[in-house]
Amino acid sequence: MYKNRIFFIIDFDSTFVQVEALDELANIALQKNLRKKEILEKIKKITKAGMEGKIPFNQSLKKRIKLISANKNDLSKLVRLLKRKITVSIARNKEFFKKYSNNIYIVSGGFREYIMPLFIPLGISENNIFANEFIFDYRGKIIGFDKKNLLSQDEGKIKQIKALNLPGKIYVIGDSYTDYQIKKVGLSDKFFVFCENVKRDSVIKKADYVLPNFDEFLYLLHLPRSYSYPKNRIKVLLLENIDQAAVDLFINEGYQVETLPNALNEDELIKKIADISILGIRSRTKVTYEVLAKAKKLLVIGAFCIGTNQIDLRTASQNGIITFNAPYSNTRSVVELIIGEIIMLSRKIFEKNTKMHKNIWDKSVKNCYEIRGKKLGIIGYGNVGSQLSVLAENLGTEVYFYDIIDKLALGNAKKCETLQELLKKADIITLHVDGRAANKNLIGKAEFKLMRDGVLFLNSSRGFITDIKALTNNIRNKKITGAAIDVFPNEPKTNKEIFNCQLQNFSNVVLTPHIGGNTVEAQKNIGEFVTKKIIENVNTGNTMLSVNFPNIQLIQQKDFHRLIHIHQNVPGILAKINSVLGENNINIEGQYLKTNEDIGYVITDVNKQYPQKAIDRLKKIPETIKFRILY
Repeated sequence: MYKNRIFFIIDFDSTFVQVEALDELANIALQKNLRKKEILEKIKKITKAGMEGKIPFNQSLKKRIKLISANKNDLSKLVRLLKRKITVSIARNKEFFKKYSNNIYIVSGGFREYIMPLFIPLGISENNIFANEFIFDYRGKIIGFDKKNLLSQDEGKIKQIKALNLPGKIYVIGDSYTDYQIKKVGLSDKFFVFCENVKRDSVIKKADYVLPNFDEFLYLLHLPRSYSYPKNRIKVLLLENIDQAAVDLFINEGYQVETLPNALNEDELIKKIADISILGIRSRTKVTYEVLAKAKKLLVIGAFCIGTNQIDLRTASQNGIITFNAPYSNTRSVVELIIGEIIMLSRKIFEKNTKMHKNIWDKSVKNCYEIRGKKLGIIGYGNVGSQLSVLAENLGTEVYFYDIIDKLALGNAKKCETLQELLKKADIITLHVDGRAANKNLIGKAEFKLMRDGVLFLNSSRGFITDIKALTNNIRNKKITGAAIDVFPNEPKTNKEIFNCQLQNFSNVVLTPHIGGNTVEAQKNIGEFVTKKIIENVNTGNTMLSVNFPNIQLIQQKDFHRLIHIHQNVPGILAKINSVLGENNINIEGQYLKTNEDIGYVITDVNKQYPQKAIDRLKKIPETIKFRILY
């Protein structure tokens, strides 16, 4: 029995099940009726009017029964259908019905003949199920309903609740006006409007609480539930036109999602971040120390791009905020752009195209070359650089690369021991390094001086890696005969802002607005990849491929609860955690610990029975950064 002696009055249609049962019965019974579509439409309109309180319930019931013309065989089919149509969040929380069966009353304007078969397996007594009853003729055809039944009458639910005279608080859960009426006349303490299956605005306005699902109800009342935290409470903010694939995945998971087409500046993001659990950005939004200081609910940041230098990762880690990016998803798109630009620059296509639009016919072969046999120098041999290496070699280039980390050469690519060695050798130079601060002005006046005369220069990594003034001077003096630049030290935050750069108005310079990874395929891949990593982390605690957390990969917990403890990386924390568990006789099913220079990450799977005081003590371990329970 519930400790505070609360009785739960639960509706059936569009609450316990996803559908209106009489509508479904009509659909079954009218299968062979030539006027089926017309009759079904009439029934649905009558149902809607009754649910919203626009016509008396008794009148609604009479009209529908007359139109349906069903029999006992149709009812058997309906029961089988309804068992498959139990509301999703209720289906995963059947333990609540079994545990509190004595406190649960089903009060419905529907019919016992199809309601009882769904509740008896849950341990709900027949004596706790109140609904209408059909009247059949000798052939088993439904010819009416028991008009003496309180629930067949106008304000039937009110009359039934009065007759029950329950000795305690009464909480009503339902979706219709008839459920609200119980609260209206003072027979219930709370009315929870249930909106997982249908939303009736006229009823929502009158409710004490709006339930997007049954998880929310159990969470509000601190009752046992299948989810430790209702997914509808997880708020997601996606900036910079993140692909719809990501939006759809988050919505399907049950999260609240807000999308904005542009980046936000620091002040704007600070105003938004307070109640956000998941933040999704691309390259233009800066997640600073000041932003993170206000992000009290933030669990995960998704960088829907390759780079993460726009995020203060150290502070994110210290605040227990996990970050994921997309290191592979747009690699092909970037590489294809680079290959295309190298070929077009080598053939002077951009310059000739401009002339053609100005009525100039320039068929000259001067300074137009194949890329076959040319020396391609790749600075940064990561995901993009290495894939570019393979494709460029297949086109006949001689590939050289330089990276500060020892990397295995692919194909016939040759590693240069120093940056200077590569700069002296290459006919074409392309940058693919990361955004660390040490790479600022990696290519400046001295580096351009080392390059061969007539070199082609491309940058699709980060704008600040190249000294733009030095690049401009070397284009003017023809040291560089062609350039393609996709990234800039200062980039507009929206498409409406004006873009200005010293590199404008050179006929041999291709400028693109940071679109290396901007293909439909890449953005969809990024959207799906990063979103799935975030959802996996929220659901299981997995951090595999996180850029700032120790990487742990585990299966989803089923028959146990998962305790996630994020703490400062100092000695002895695991011992403190296990001491608390041991003192409270909590059995450990599995335990996993990984650390990096900033934090320790402990996942402990335990049996479901444990005292709240143990959780409170785990949270109060002095070095604790963040603590979560997952189940």
